[in-house]
Amino acid sequence: MSQSAVPGFEELLAAARHSACHLEMRDVYGVGDEADDFQRWERTGERDTDPQSEYWAPWVDLIGRTTARGVVMRRARIVSEPVTTYIRYEHAGASVNVHAGEDVRWLPRRQASDIALPGNDFWLFDRTAVLFNHFAGDGNWSEPKWEVRTDPAVVQLAASAFESVWERGIPHEKYTL
Repeated sequence: MSQSAVPGFEELLAAARHSACHLEMRDVYGVGDEADDFQRWERTGERDTDPQSEYWAPWVDLIGRTTARGVVMRRARIVSEPVTTYIRYEHAGASVNVHAGEDVRWLPRRQASDIALPGNDFWLFDRTAVLFNHFAGDGNWSEPKWEVRTDPAVVQLAASAFESVWERGIPHEKYTL
């Protein structure tokens, strides 16, 4: 199946009826669409946290529409401590994710050693489909950017991993760097 024939994130999210869960496991990302914002934050220490800004508004609108349909959105991040500069950047902006309707938790990596984790970050939709994100070593997207899996064993692995991380995770408002 060509990458264009594989459903993407927005299509899978639009089809979700109950839940969308995101597990992030990298300490550094370098995706192009946030490069300018990250570089500005590195220079100034100021993070765009305006939900209506050009940077955030599309995400806030998408999540708002999704949660209005009754879809529960949860995001968990496994992080090394002390955290990287990039994770400090993510933490500084997570208040917008929460404002948009996501529930966000953080799990120190040392507390995840006994959790069976997939090899890639993923989104899990309604416990029926997993979209695995593919990144290069520098944190940018690699090709193909994602793959979608619906086989029950893979979905179960992702669901179990996410729930284990979620149970141990620290709610965003309580996780301090």
